[in-house]
Amino acid sequence: MKKQIFKKLMAASLATAMTIGLAACGSEPANTPASSEETPATSEETPATSEETPASEEEEVSQYTTLTDENGNVYDLGGMEIIIRDWWTGEPTEPSNDYEEAREEYREWIQSTYNFTIKQTAISDWGSTPEDFVNYATTGGDENYVFILRDDPAITGAMANGLMYDLATLDCLDFSEAKFQKNLLHKLYSKGDSIYAMYAGVSEPRGGMYFNKRILTEAGIDPESIYDLQASGDWTWDKWTELMDQVQQDTDNDGVIDIYGTTQNNGNLTNSAVWSNNGEYVGQENGQYVYKLENAETVEALEFAVKIFDNYTLPYPEGANWDYYKEAFLNGQAAFMPEDGYAGTPGNFLQDMVDDFGWVAFPKGPKATDYTNCWSNNPAAIPACYDADKAWKIAFAWNLYTNEAPGWEDYEGWKPNYYAGFRDTRAVDETAQMLTEKGMITYHGLIPNLNLGPDLTWGIAPGSVVSEKIDAIRDTWKSYIDAANAN
Repeated sequence: MKKQIFKKLMAASLATAMTIGLAACGSEPANTPASSEETPATSEETPATSEETPASEEEEVSQYTTLTDENGNVYDLGGMEIIIRDWWTGEPTEPSNDYEEAREEYREWIQSTYNFTIKQTAISDWGSTPEDFVNYATTGGDENYVFILRDDPAITGAMANGLMYDLATLDCLDFSEAKFQKNLLHKLYSKGDSIYAMYAGVSEPRGGMYFNKRILTEAGIDPESIYDLQASGDWTWDKWTELMDQVQQDTDNDGVIDIYGTTQNNGNLTNSAVWSNNGEYVGQENGQYVYKLENAETVEALEFAVKIFDNYTLPYPEGANWDYYKEAFLNGQAAFMPEDGYAGTPGNFLQDMVDDFGWVAFPKGPKATDYTNCWSNNPAAIPACYDADKAWKIAFAWNLYTNEAPGWEDYEGWKPNYYAGFRDTRAVDETAQMLTEKGMITYHGLIPNLNLGPDLTWGIAPGSVVSEKIDAIRDTWKSYIDAANAN
Protein backbone atom coordinates (compact mmCIF):
# COMPACT_ATOMS: atom_id res chain seq x y z
CA MET A 1 0.00 0.00 0.00
CA LYS A 2 1.32 3.38 -0.96
CA LYS A 3 2.03 5.59 2.04
CA GLN A 4 0.30 8.56 0.45
CA ILE A 5 -2.91 6.58 0.06
CA PHE A 6 -2.52 5.22 3.57
CA LYS A 7 -2.19 8.69 5.10
CA LYS A 8 -5.23 9.97 3.22
CA LEU A 9 -7.23 7.03 4.46
CA MET A 10 -6.01 7.59 7.98
CA ALA A 11 -7.22 11.18 7.89
CA ALA A 12 -10.57 10.06 6.56
CA SER A 13 -10.97 7.27 9.09
CA LEU A 14 -10.06 9.51 12.01
CA ALA A 15 -12.62 12.06 10.91
CA THR A 16 -15.50 9.58 10.84
CA ALA A 17 -14.40 6.59 12.90
CA MET A 18 -16.55 4.91 15.45
CA THR A 19 -14.33 3.93 18.36
CA ILE A 20 -14.31 1.23 20.93
CA GLY A 21 -13.89 1.69 24.65
CA LEU A 22 -11.07 0.12 26.53
CA ALA A 23 -10.03 0.48 30.15
CA ALA A 24 -7.06 2.73 30.68
CA CYS A 25 -4.30 2.20 33.23
CA GLY A 26 -5.36 1.68 36.80
CA SER A 27 -3.23 4.57 38.04
CA GLU A 28 -5.65 7.03 36.39
CA PRO A 29 -3.30 9.54 34.77
CA ALA A 30 -3.95 13.23 35.15
CA ASN A 31 -5.47 14.98 32.13
CA THR A 32 -6.41 11.56 30.75
CA PRO A 33 -9.96 10.25 30.94
CA ALA A 34 -10.17 7.97 33.97
CA SER A 35 -10.71 4.28 33.64
CA SER A 36 -13.59 2.32 35.06
CA GLU A 37 -13.78 -1.09 36.63
CA GLU A 38 -16.75 -1.81 34.39
CA THR A 39 -16.12 -3.25 30.95
CA PRO A 40 -17.10 -0.60 28.42
CA ALA A 41 -19.11 -1.33 25.34
CA THR A 42 -17.10 -1.91 22.19
CA SER A 43 -17.63 -1.39 18.51
CA GLU A 44 -15.26 -1.50 15.57
CA GLU A 45 -14.37 1.70 13.79
CA THR A 46 -15.60 2.15 10.22
CA PRO A 47 -13.41 4.33 8.01
CA ALA A 48 -14.93 6.85 5.63
CA THR A 49 -15.11 5.81 2.01
CA SER A 50 -14.85 7.73 -1.23
CA GLU A 51 -15.09 6.94 -4.91
CA GLU A 52 -11.34 7.47 -5.22
CA THR A 53 -10.48 4.92 -2.54
CA PRO A 54 -10.04 1.33 -3.72
CA ALA A 55 -12.15 -1.18 -1.78
CA SER A 56 -9.09 -3.23 -0.87
CA GLU A 57 -7.50 -0.17 0.73
CA GLU A 58 -10.63 0.44 2.80
CA GLU A 59 -10.56 -3.12 4.06
CA GLU A 60 -6.96 -2.81 5.24
CA VAL A 61 -7.58 0.46 7.08
CA SER A 62 -10.65 -1.01 8.77
CA GLN A 63 -8.39 -3.42 10.65
CA TYR A 64 -7.31 -0.58 12.92
CA THR A 65 -9.30 0.02 16.08
CA THR A 66 -9.22 3.22 18.09
CA LEU A 67 -9.11 2.93 21.88
CA THR A 68 -11.18 5.28 24.02
CA ASP A 69 -12.15 5.75 27.64
CA GLU A 70 -15.64 5.07 29.00
CA ASN A 71 -16.71 8.53 27.86
CA GLY A 72 -15.82 7.80 24.25
CA ASN A 73 -12.79 10.10 24.18
CA VAL A 74 -9.72 8.93 22.28
CA TYR A 75 -6.71 8.66 24.55
CA ASP A 76 -4.45 11.67 24.07
CA LEU A 77 -0.82 11.48 25.20
CA GLY A 78 -0.34 15.20 24.75
CA GLY A 79 2.35 15.07 22.09
CA MET A 80 4.90 13.42 24.39
CA GLU A 81 8.11 12.05 22.87
CA ILE A 82 8.90 8.55 24.13
CA ILE A 83 12.34 7.01 23.70
CA ILE A 84 13.06 3.31 24.07
CA ARG A 85 16.77 3.41 24.91
CA ASP A 86 19.09 0.49 24.32
CA TRP A 87 22.73 0.01 23.28
CA TRP A 88 22.45 -1.34 19.72
CA THR A 89 19.74 0.36 17.63
CA GLY A 90 21.04 2.64 14.89
CA GLU A 91 19.30 4.79 12.33
CA PRO A 92 15.99 3.40 11.02
CA THR A 93 15.99 1.69 7.65
CA GLU A 94 13.34 1.54 4.97
CA PRO A 95 10.97 -1.46 5.08
CA SER A 96 12.25 -4.37 3.03
CA ASN A 97 9.09 -6.50 2.82
CA ASP A 98 5.33 -6.36 3.26
CA TYR A 99 5.53 -7.26 6.94
CA GLU A 100 7.91 -4.42 7.75
CA GLU A 101 5.85 -1.97 5.69
CA ALA A 102 2.65 -2.97 7.50
CA ARG A 103 4.41 -2.59 10.85
CA GLU A 104 5.70 0.87 9.99
CA GLU A 105 2.30 2.04 8.80
CA TYR A 106 0.63 0.70 11.95
CA ARG A 107 3.17 2.50 14.13
CA GLU A 108 2.61 5.73 12.23
CA TRP A 109 -1.10 5.32 12.80
CA ILE A 110 -0.89 4.80 16.58
CA GLN A 111 1.35 7.84 16.97
CA SER A 112 -1.00 10.01 14.94
CA THR A 113 -4.12 8.67 16.63
CA TYR A 114 -2.95 9.00 20.25
CA ASN A 115 -0.78 12.08 19.80
CA PHE A 116 2.72 10.87 20.70
CA THR A 117 6.00 9.95 19.07
CA ILE A 118 8.11 6.92 19.90
CA LYS A 119 11.45 5.60 18.71
CA GLN A 120 14.07 3.09 19.79
CA THR A 121 17.71 4.17 19.77
CA ALA A 122 21.09 3.42 21.32
CA ILE A 123 21.99 5.73 24.20
CA SER A 124 23.82 3.61 26.77
CA ASP A 125 26.39 0.96 25.95
CA TRP A 126 26.24 -2.68 27.06
CA GLY A 127 28.55 -2.22 30.00
CA SER A 128 27.04 0.97 31.41
CA THR A 129 23.35 0.12 30.97
CA PRO A 130 22.58 -1.12 34.53
CA GLU A 131 24.39 1.80 36.15
CA ASP A 132 22.81 4.28 33.75
CA PHE A 133 19.36 3.08 34.74
CA VAL A 134 20.09 3.22 38.46
CA ASN A 135 21.52 6.74 38.19
CA TYR A 136 18.58 8.02 36.15
CA ALA A 137 15.95 6.36 38.32
CA THR A 138 17.62 7.87 41.39
CA THR A 139 17.91 11.45 40.14
CA GLY A 140 15.05 11.64 37.62
CA GLY A 141 14.75 13.66 34.44
CA ASP A 142 12.36 15.29 32.00
CA GLU A 143 12.70 12.56 29.37
CA ASN A 144 10.10 9.87 28.74
CA TYR A 145 12.22 6.73 28.73
CA VAL A 146 11.64 3.03 28.48
CA PHE A 147 14.96 1.49 29.47
CA ILE A 148 16.08 -1.73 27.80
CA LEU A 149 18.20 -3.48 30.42
CA ARG A 150 20.20 -6.68 30.68
CA ASP A 151 20.38 -9.47 33.20
CA ASP A 152 22.50 -7.95 35.96
CA PRO A 153 22.52 -8.00 39.79
CA ALA A 154 22.28 -4.20 39.77
CA ILE A 155 18.71 -4.62 38.54
CA THR A 156 17.90 -6.79 41.56
CA GLY A 157 19.10 -3.91 43.72
CA ALA A 158 16.99 -1.49 41.70
CA MET A 159 13.90 -3.62 42.32
CA ALA A 160 14.64 -3.89 46.04
CA ASN A 161 15.27 -0.16 46.38
CA GLY A 162 12.09 0.98 44.64
CA LEU A 163 13.75 2.30 41.49
CA MET A 164 11.67 0.29 39.00
CA TYR A 165 8.02 1.12 38.38
CA ASP A 166 5.64 -1.66 39.35
CA LEU A 167 4.14 -2.53 35.97
CA ALA A 168 1.51 -4.76 37.57
CA THR A 169 -0.26 -1.59 38.73
CA LEU A 170 -0.81 -0.48 35.12
CA ASP A 171 -3.82 -2.32 33.77
CA CYS A 172 -3.11 -1.25 30.21
CA LEU A 173 -0.51 -4.04 30.41
CA ASP A 174 -2.13 -7.48 30.36
CA PHE A 175 0.56 -10.02 31.13
CA SER A 176 -1.74 -12.87 30.17
CA GLU A 177 -1.48 -11.75 26.53
CA ALA A 178 0.33 -14.05 24.13
CA LYS A 179 3.17 -11.61 23.49
CA PHE A 180 4.16 -11.84 27.18
CA GLN A 181 3.42 -15.52 27.65
CA LYS A 182 5.72 -16.42 24.77
CA ASN A 183 8.81 -15.49 26.78
CA LEU A 184 7.87 -15.32 30.52
CA LEU A 185 10.51 -12.67 31.20
CA HIS A 186 8.11 -10.70 33.40
CA LYS A 187 8.14 -13.65 35.80
CA LEU A 188 11.90 -13.35 36.11
CA TYR A 189 11.51 -9.74 37.23
CA SER A 190 8.64 -10.32 39.64
CA LYS A 191 8.53 -10.20 43.42
CA GLY A 192 5.25 -11.21 44.98
CA ASP A 193 2.48 -9.53 43.00
CA SER A 194 4.78 -6.86 41.57
CA ILE A 195 6.30 -6.93 38.08
CA TYR A 196 9.24 -4.67 37.31
CA ALA A 197 10.28 -5.49 33.74
CA MET A 198 8.80 -7.03 30.61
CA TYR A 199 9.50 -8.26 27.10
CA ALA A 200 7.15 -8.63 24.14
CA GLY A 201 7.31 -11.40 21.58
CA VAL A 202 9.07 -14.71 21.01
CA SER A 203 12.37 -15.49 22.64
CA GLU A 204 15.49 -15.93 20.56
CA PRO A 205 16.40 -19.63 20.17
CA ARG A 206 19.56 -20.10 22.19
CA GLY A 207 21.52 -23.17 23.27
CA GLY A 208 21.53 -25.89 20.61
CA MET A 209 23.93 -28.24 18.89
CA TYR A 210 25.59 -27.64 15.50
CA PHE A 211 26.90 -30.57 13.49
CA ASN A 212 29.22 -30.87 10.50
CA LYS A 213 27.39 -32.77 7.78
CA ARG A 214 30.52 -33.78 5.89
CA ILE A 215 32.18 -35.32 8.93
CA LEU A 216 29.04 -37.25 9.84
CA THR A 217 28.60 -38.52 6.29
CA GLU A 218 32.23 -39.70 6.09
CA ALA A 219 31.71 -41.57 9.37
CA GLY A 220 28.69 -43.38 7.91
CA ILE A 221 26.05 -41.26 9.67
CA ASP A 222 23.23 -39.67 7.68
CA PRO A 223 23.09 -36.02 8.82
CA GLU A 224 19.31 -36.04 8.41
CA SER A 225 19.14 -38.76 11.05
CA ILE A 226 20.09 -36.17 13.71
CA TYR A 227 16.95 -34.22 12.88
CA ASP A 228 14.97 -37.47 12.87
CA LEU A 229 16.26 -38.34 16.35
CA GLN A 230 15.18 -34.92 17.57
CA ALA A 231 11.73 -35.32 16.00
CA SER A 232 11.18 -38.74 17.57
CA GLY A 233 12.35 -37.61 21.02
CA ASP A 234 15.41 -39.88 20.93
CA TRP A 235 18.07 -37.15 20.77
CA THR A 236 19.63 -37.73 24.20
CA TRP A 237 22.97 -37.43 25.98
CA ASP A 238 23.60 -41.13 25.39
CA LYS A 239 22.86 -40.85 21.67
CA TRP A 240 25.17 -37.86 21.34
CA THR A 241 28.09 -39.67 23.00
CA GLU A 242 27.38 -42.75 20.86
CA LEU A 243 27.71 -40.65 17.70
CA MET A 244 30.87 -38.95 18.97
CA ASP A 245 32.42 -42.39 19.57
CA GLN A 246 31.73 -43.10 15.92
CA VAL A 247 33.14 -39.88 14.45
CA GLN A 248 36.15 -39.26 16.71
CA GLN A 249 39.17 -40.67 14.93
CA ASP A 250 42.86 -40.59 14.15
CA THR A 251 42.67 -40.19 10.37
CA ASP A 252 46.39 -40.58 9.62
CA ASN A 253 47.23 -43.29 12.17
CA ASP A 254 49.86 -41.26 13.97
CA GLY A 255 48.38 -41.84 17.39
CA VAL A 256 46.88 -38.34 17.59
CA ILE A 257 43.16 -37.71 17.25
CA ASP A 258 42.48 -35.56 14.18
CA ILE A 259 38.69 -35.24 14.34
CA TYR A 260 37.17 -34.78 17.77
CA GLY A 261 33.63 -35.36 18.86
CA THR A 262 33.04 -31.76 19.89
CA THR A 263 34.51 -28.34 20.43
CA GLN A 264 32.87 -25.54 22.37
CA ASN A 265 32.99 -22.76 24.89
CA ASN A 266 33.12 -24.95 28.00
CA GLY A 267 30.82 -22.66 29.96
CA ASN A 268 28.17 -22.87 27.23
CA LEU A 269 28.29 -26.66 27.24
CA THR A 270 28.12 -26.84 31.03
CA ASN A 271 25.12 -24.54 31.23
CA SER A 272 23.30 -26.26 28.37
CA ALA A 273 23.85 -29.61 30.07
CA VAL A 274 22.28 -28.25 33.27
CA TRP A 275 19.24 -26.82 31.49
CA SER A 276 18.81 -29.96 29.37
CA ASN A 277 18.58 -32.15 32.49
CA ASN A 278 15.91 -30.02 34.18
CA GLY A 279 18.57 -28.50 36.42
CA GLU A 280 19.18 -24.97 37.73
CA TYR A 281 21.75 -23.13 39.84
CA VAL A 282 19.24 -20.77 41.44
CA GLY A 283 15.46 -21.04 41.22
CA GLN A 284 12.53 -19.16 42.63
CA GLU A 285 9.74 -20.54 44.80
CA ASN A 286 6.97 -18.56 46.46
CA GLY A 287 8.71 -15.30 45.60
CA GLN A 288 12.02 -16.37 47.17
CA TYR A 289 15.29 -17.27 45.45
CA VAL A 290 16.29 -20.88 46.07
CA TYR A 291 19.74 -22.55 46.07
CA LYS A 292 19.68 -25.44 43.58
CA LEU A 293 23.32 -26.17 42.87
CA GLU A 294 23.16 -29.47 44.74
CA ASN A 295 19.91 -30.70 43.22
CA ALA A 296 20.38 -34.14 41.68
CA GLU A 297 19.58 -32.86 38.19
CA THR A 298 22.24 -30.14 38.38
CA VAL A 299 24.98 -32.33 39.85
CA GLU A 300 24.36 -35.04 37.25
CA ALA A 301 24.65 -32.45 34.47
CA LEU A 302 27.92 -31.01 35.83
CA GLU A 303 29.39 -34.51 35.95
CA PHE A 304 28.21 -35.15 32.39
CA ALA A 305 29.97 -31.98 31.26
CA VAL A 306 33.23 -33.22 32.80
CA LYS A 307 32.78 -36.53 30.97
CA ILE A 308 32.51 -34.66 27.66
CA PHE A 309 35.60 -32.58 28.44
CA ASP A 310 37.58 -35.68 29.41
CA ASN A 311 36.67 -37.85 26.44
CA TYR A 312 35.42 -35.90 23.44
CA THR A 313 36.53 -32.24 23.51
CA LEU A 314 39.20 -30.88 21.21
CA PRO A 315 42.05 -29.46 23.34
CA TYR A 316 43.15 -25.90 22.67
CA PRO A 317 46.67 -25.37 21.37
CA GLU A 318 48.96 -23.44 23.67
CA GLY A 319 48.32 -19.68 23.53
CA ALA A 320 44.97 -19.98 21.76
CA ASN A 321 42.24 -17.43 22.49
CA TRP A 322 39.15 -18.40 24.48
CA ASP A 323 37.08 -18.58 21.28
CA TYR A 324 39.39 -20.93 19.40
CA TYR A 325 36.52 -23.42 19.27
CA LYS A 326 34.92 -21.34 16.51
CA GLU A 327 37.97 -21.68 14.27
CA ALA A 328 38.21 -25.38 15.08
CA PHE A 329 34.64 -26.07 14.06
CA LEU A 330 34.97 -24.00 10.89
CA ASN A 331 38.05 -26.01 9.96
CA GLY A 332 36.35 -29.38 10.44
CA GLN A 333 38.32 -30.42 13.51
CA ALA A 334 35.19 -31.53 15.39
CA ALA A 335 31.84 -33.00 14.43
CA PHE A 336 29.68 -31.14 16.96
CA MET A 337 29.59 -27.70 18.58
CA PRO A 338 27.13 -26.57 21.27
CA GLU A 339 26.29 -22.94 20.44
CA ASP A 340 23.44 -20.46 20.25
CA GLY A 341 21.19 -20.08 17.24
CA TYR A 342 22.43 -16.63 16.29
CA ALA A 343 25.82 -18.11 15.29
CA GLY A 344 24.23 -19.44 12.11
CA THR A 345 22.57 -16.18 11.06
CA PRO A 346 23.95 -13.63 8.57
CA GLY A 347 26.93 -11.65 9.85
CA ASN A 348 28.02 -14.30 12.35
CA PHE A 349 30.97 -16.65 12.21
CA LEU A 350 29.33 -19.75 10.71
CA GLN A 351 28.66 -17.87 7.49
CA ASP A 352 32.34 -18.48 6.67
CA MET A 353 32.06 -22.26 7.00
CA VAL A 354 32.78 -24.25 3.84
CA ASP A 355 31.21 -27.52 5.03
CA ASP A 356 27.45 -27.72 5.37
CA PHE A 357 26.15 -27.64 8.91
CA GLY A 358 22.91 -28.45 10.69
CA TRP A 359 21.47 -27.41 14.04
CA VAL A 360 19.38 -29.28 16.59
CA ALA A 361 18.49 -28.77 20.23
CA PHE A 362 21.00 -29.69 22.91
CA PRO A 363 20.29 -33.37 23.62
CA LYS A 364 18.09 -33.99 26.63
CA GLY A 365 19.39 -35.55 29.82
CA PRO A 366 17.90 -38.48 31.75
CA LYS A 367 15.99 -36.21 34.16
CA ALA A 368 14.26 -34.28 31.36
CA THR A 369 11.16 -35.20 29.40
CA ASP A 370 11.60 -32.66 26.60
CA TYR A 371 14.13 -30.39 24.92
CA THR A 372 14.66 -26.88 26.22
CA ASN A 373 16.89 -23.84 26.10
CA CYS A 374 17.42 -21.01 28.53
CA TRP A 375 15.69 -17.90 27.24
CA SER A 376 17.63 -14.68 27.66
CA ASN A 377 15.81 -11.51 26.65
CA ASN A 378 16.54 -7.86 27.31
CA PRO A 379 13.91 -6.52 29.74
CA ALA A 380 12.08 -3.24 29.30
CA ALA A 381 11.56 -1.16 32.45
CA ILE A 382 10.12 2.22 33.42
CA PRO A 383 11.89 4.27 36.12
CA ALA A 384 9.91 4.58 39.36
CA CYS A 385 10.85 8.27 39.56
CA TYR A 386 8.01 8.91 37.08
CA ASP A 387 4.59 9.72 38.49
CA ALA A 388 1.53 7.59 37.74
CA ASP A 389 0.40 9.78 34.85
CA LYS A 390 3.72 9.65 33.07
CA ALA A 391 4.27 5.93 33.70
CA TRP A 392 0.82 5.12 32.35
CA LYS A 393 1.28 7.08 29.16
CA ILE A 394 4.68 5.51 28.50
CA ALA A 395 3.35 2.00 29.16
CA PHE A 396 0.30 2.62 26.99
CA ALA A 397 2.48 3.75 24.07
CA TRP A 398 5.05 0.95 24.49
CA ASN A 399 2.29 -1.64 24.62
CA LEU A 400 0.85 -0.44 21.32
CA TYR A 401 4.30 -0.09 19.75
CA THR A 402 5.17 -3.73 20.54
CA ASN A 403 1.91 -5.12 19.14
CA GLU A 404 1.98 -6.65 15.69
CA ALA A 405 0.22 -4.82 12.91
CA PRO A 406 -3.38 -6.03 12.52
CA GLY A 407 -3.48 -8.95 10.12
CA TRP A 408 0.13 -9.93 10.86
CA GLU A 409 -0.31 -11.36 14.36
CA ASP A 410 0.65 -14.89 13.27
CA TYR A 411 3.51 -13.87 11.00
CA GLU A 412 6.88 -15.11 12.25
CA GLY A 413 8.98 -12.07 11.45
CA TRP A 414 12.12 -13.55 13.00
CA LYS A 415 12.34 -16.47 10.56
CA PRO A 416 13.65 -14.83 7.36
CA ASN A 417 16.96 -13.96 9.03
CA TYR A 418 17.44 -17.60 10.04
CA TYR A 419 16.51 -18.90 6.59
CA ALA A 420 19.11 -16.53 5.14
CA GLY A 421 21.90 -18.00 7.26
CA PHE A 422 21.22 -21.67 7.87
CA ARG A 423 22.05 -24.28 5.24
CA ASP A 424 18.81 -26.25 5.55
CA THR A 425 15.21 -25.45 6.44
CA ARG A 426 14.91 -28.14 9.13
CA ALA A 427 17.25 -26.13 11.36
CA VAL A 428 14.73 -23.28 11.22
CA ASP A 429 11.35 -24.99 10.88
CA GLU A 430 12.04 -27.74 13.40
CA THR A 431 14.82 -26.63 15.75
CA ALA A 432 14.60 -22.85 15.94
CA GLN A 433 10.80 -22.97 15.91
CA MET A 434 10.77 -25.46 18.79
CA LEU A 435 13.28 -23.52 20.87
CA THR A 436 11.17 -20.36 20.64
CA GLU A 437 8.29 -22.36 22.12
CA LYS A 438 10.08 -24.62 24.64
CA GLY A 439 12.29 -22.75 27.03
CA MET A 440 13.03 -21.83 30.62
CA ILE A 441 14.15 -18.82 32.63
CA THR A 442 16.75 -18.88 35.38
CA TYR A 443 17.54 -16.61 38.31
CA HIS A 444 21.25 -16.82 39.10
CA GLY A 445 21.98 -13.65 37.14
CA LEU A 446 19.82 -11.64 39.55
CA ILE A 447 21.73 -12.59 42.69
CA PRO A 448 24.15 -9.79 43.69
CA ASN A 449 27.79 -10.93 43.93
CA LEU A 450 27.07 -14.35 42.40
CA ASN A 451 29.31 -14.67 39.32
CA LEU A 452 28.55 -18.01 37.73
CA GLY A 453 31.60 -18.22 35.48
CA PRO A 454 34.40 -17.30 37.93
CA ASP A 455 32.60 -18.97 40.83
CA LEU A 456 31.89 -22.30 39.16
CA THR A 457 31.56 -23.01 35.45
CA TRP A 458 34.99 -21.78 34.37
CA GLY A 459 36.40 -24.36 36.74
CA ILE A 460 34.37 -27.24 35.30
CA ALA A 461 37.07 -28.64 33.05
CA PRO A 462 38.84 -31.88 32.16
CA GLY A 463 39.60 -33.83 35.32
CA SER A 464 37.36 -31.71 37.55
CA VAL A 465 35.80 -33.24 40.65
CA VAL A 466 32.33 -31.75 40.81
CA SER A 467 31.83 -32.36 44.52
CA GLU A 468 34.97 -30.36 45.30
CA LYS A 469 33.76 -27.45 43.16
CA ILE A 470 30.44 -27.44 44.98
CA ASP A 471 32.06 -27.66 48.42
CA ALA A 472 34.16 -24.60 47.60
CA ILE A 473 31.19 -22.37 46.77
CA ARG A 474 28.22 -23.77 48.71
CA ASP A 475 28.25 -21.50 51.76
CA THR A 476 29.15 -18.41 49.79
CA TRP A 477 26.30 -18.87 47.32
CA LYS A 478 23.82 -19.57 50.09
CA SER A 479 24.81 -16.33 51.80
CA TYR A 480 24.36 -14.40 48.54
CA ILE A 481 20.91 -15.89 48.05
CA ASP A 482 19.89 -15.17 51.64
CA ALA A 483 20.96 -11.55 51.21
CA ALA A 484 18.99 -11.22 47.96
CA ASN A 485 15.89 -12.61 49.68
CA ALA A 486 16.29 -10.20 52.59
CA ASN A 487 15.93 -7.16 50.34
